[in-house]
Amino acid sequence: MENWLTKRVLLSPKQTAVVFEGQERTFQELEQDVQKWAKHLAGLEHLPKRVAVLTENNLTGYEIILALQQLGCTLVLLNSRLASDELQFQLDDAEIQLCLVSDELGAQYQLKVEQQLTFTDLRQIKAARAQIISDFAEDQVTTIMYTSGTTGRPKGVQQTFKNHFYSAVGSALNLGLGTDDNWLCAVPIFHISGFSIMMRGLIYGMTVTLFDQFNAGKVAQALVQQPVTTMSVVPYMLKQLLALQPMVPYNSHFRCLLLGGGPIDRETLEVCQQRQIPVIQSYGMTETASQVVALSFKDAPRKIGSAGKPLFPVSVRIQGASQPGQVGEIYLQSPTLTPGYLKRPAKNKQLLAASWFKTGDLGYLDAEGFLFVKGREGDMISSGGENIFPNEVEAAYVNFPELSQIVVVGVADEKWGARPVAFVAGTRLTATALREYGRAHLAHYKVPVAFYQVEDFPRTASGKIQRRRLLNARYQQNKL
Repeated sequence: MENWLTKRVLLSPKQTAVVFEGQERTFQELEQDVQKWAKHLAGLEHLPKRVAVLTENNLTGYEIILALQQLGCTLVLLNSRLASDELQFQLDDAEIQLCLVSDELGAQYQLKVEQQLTFTDLRQIKAARAQIISDFAEDQVTTIMYTSGTTGRPKGVQQTFKNHFYSAVGSALNLGLGTDDNWLCAVPIFHISGFSIMMRGLIYGMTVTLFDQFNAGKVAQALVQQPVTTMSVVPYMLKQLLALQPMVPYNSHFRCLLLGGGPIDRETLEVCQQRQIPVIQSYGMTETASQVVALSFKDAPRKIGSAGKPLFPVSVRIQGASQPGQVGEIYLQSPTLTPGYLKRPAKNKQLLAASWFKTGDLGYLDAEGFLFVKGREGDMISSGGENIFPNEVEAAYVNFPELSQIVVVGVADEKWGARPVAFVAGTRLTATALREYGRAHLAHYKVPVAFYQVEDFPRTASGKIQRRRLLNARYQQNKL
């Protein structure tokens, strides 16, 4: 298919492509800046086919990512929130020779690669003639993103142009597409949630309003004052926005918040409904190049709590389920599905068996074909022959006074096999009150046997709670 940036400039050169901290670029201006970076890259003595980029959300990083794509390089997008040892593992695993680092991060990290250049270093490289690729080969791997590593070593997820294109198509068929769409991106562009917005910008011809990071106050102000139509959020971002929702509604162009990154309690979604803030739940992952299941506008009011139905090019089945409502493992088929993990042939054979992707998530389909996600297979707690889903326990506590967050994890138990414990944040909390509340709202075996107060929760770059890290001793110092 024709180079997306080149094609977009042909179709809508004067349309605003990206806005960042008051700076605006039309698609024509964006292409000009991208080509300048491409010429500096071409001036390197050796430009590898696979290049790592370590950047925060900023305009320069945005342009350099696109410049590497224009030159046909495969991008290894690094998580700027990781420790040096974690980054080094990914660089070694991907056999990286060149790592481009934003100036700010360049002062923090000295990574062991053949060549590490800051963006300023790159700008000083003498420009040379750049060979911009005219067509994107569908099966070419354009990005590699390492999984968040909630369990085990991170794996490099390979994503092709075809994956990103069909992801954009599926999203447009679900959400609709307007000529004046403006997607606010406050999620990291090194993560699939942010990068997919960049690609949609090129494919749709829409504006991307880029934020350096999520700041609830600034984002809420932008939703009121700027012509933002859509924003991607994860649960903790949505809750912070609800706490700050202004008395005046969001701007007249606003259409919806697209919610991903894990399930959320029904009560929060009902609050959104009461305040007339359209929230579209979705389900997806790095391996599927963003969302593959989502609720439509018309189904959202009556299917609160569901991730929705598979998007047009996607198929879903529940392994082991023989009837609607029966919980099993979620399997997917999709043109957005990764061709495999980098250098993991055994894992690829296991996960991509018979053309169905084994997600590791548990859920069920109701009688109408709507998907309900219960949680990760590894998160489920099997206690005395009973299955306990942490999300269900957490949802039961949503109205507990002074409780701001609760995360439930299973711990080994000699008698029962495993039992639930809870990590909580809030004020004036006692184990007695929490336990009594749980017994009034849950079956007795689902009530956590211990409660630990914490100040913060370990999260991935996309905001997901890393449950297993809560079992580290540092999070168990304040037992209620």
